Amino acid sequence: MLLLNNLQRLDKRHSTVLAKLSPNARKKVDVLKQIQSERDELEKKYYEEISALEAKYEKLYEPYYSKRCEIVNGIVKVDDGDVTKEDGDKATKEKGVPNFWLTAMKFNDALAKEISKRDEGALKYLQDIKWCRIDDPKGFKLEFLFDPNPYFKNSVLTKTYPMSDDFVAIPEKAIGTPIEWYPGKCLSQELVEKKYGLWSAKSMETKDCESFFNFFKAPAPEDDGYDKDEGYRYGVEDDITICSIFRDEIIPRAISWFIGEAISIQMMREIQMNGAAAAAAAGAEAESQAIIVVVSRVLREKQR
Repeated sequence: MLLLNNLQRLDKRHSTVLAKLSPNARKKVDVLKQIQSERDELEKKYYEEISALEAKYEKLYEPYYSKRCEIVNGIVKVDDGDVTKEDGDKATKEKGVPNFWLTAMKFNDALAKEISKRDEGALKYLQDIKWCRIDDPKGFKLEFLFDPNPYFKNSVLTKTYPMSDDFVAIPEKAIGTPIEWYPGKCLSQELVEKKYGLWSAKSMETKDCESFFNFFKAPAPEDDGYDKDEGYRYGVEDDITICSIFRDEIIPRAISWFIGEAISIQMMREIQMNGAAAAAAAGAEAESQAIIVVVSRVLREKQR
């Protein structure tokens, strides 16, 4: 809703500017728009090449991620830096690196805020986290692979993000896996005591609650993250933030998050952001103009 209101406001400003121009000036503006469109076509090719390069290296990264998964889950053993297949019985007793993904996630401030104490029990069964590109429709998908556990039947939970526009790469929606909870194990709901009647009789009822596993629901239409029909869900902005953290930070550098090294990087970013916030107070108009440029580019693409 906020984004829609901003687009409407910017469109109104755009119309007002054009209305003030003379016919001769409008002709010049039309020529300038054509020049801009030609330039944007070139930029589109730039992003296509960047996307192809990223896809190439994601394929090259896969063997490293596979080795990491095997070590974390005790499929292989490591002796003096040498990696060999683990004996089945021994792997059962000494399974890889305990709570690897849970620990990595909790070192990230944004993710740690989303993980409740109840969630931790289920997240200890997390084997691996992956992401991949999808072509139909274009976008990307997060995959969370779980060992058999007492909480839900799913072995894989996914979150798929079709992209609304390749040019600006903004997810148009998010599609999550319905979680098949075992009876009494749903972590996104809790039992609460309710009083009713003249004598304050008590009963227990199920109520939606905050949980990391709400991430697998579709984002809430409003940014408060709560929908009257579906209970707690991530807001649109929070959902995109969380998915970006997994794709761009946790998956590529999981070991750095697990041992806490990535925290120093996160702290440096926060210092930079705080400095940028102070500068932003004096440069709000410049930021607004930057938004207008991006939105105008999207509108031009849709008008072609």
